[in-house]
Amino acid sequence: MSDENQILIPESFLDLHRDRSRTRLRTPVAQVRERYELCEDLSQQLVAQAQHIHFDLGVSEDEVLVRIEQGLAQPESGFSEDEARWVTRRLAELLMWD
Repeated sequence: MSDENQILIPESFLDLHRDRSRTRLRTPVAQVRERYELCEDLSQQLVAQAQHIHFDLGVSEDEVLVRIEQGLAQPESGFSEDEARWVTRRLAELLMWD
């Protein structure tokens, strides 16, 4: 999906904001785009931190991802549980840990 800003929002992220029938968004497109940009940027920024935790501290890939998701799922993070899960999965893709 795209809008006037030409930002392609992946289906996996759009699904977070769709109704149960998966046909319509429950959230305005502009807000979905804003949340997507935030989540994508965070995923990119977490790459170096995740690599440090894994390689320098010797924590397994799975444990690194679990810890990051748990942190993001906290109410004070500003992310929903679904967004926390999406960010973590995207991070795993970027790190080629999946």
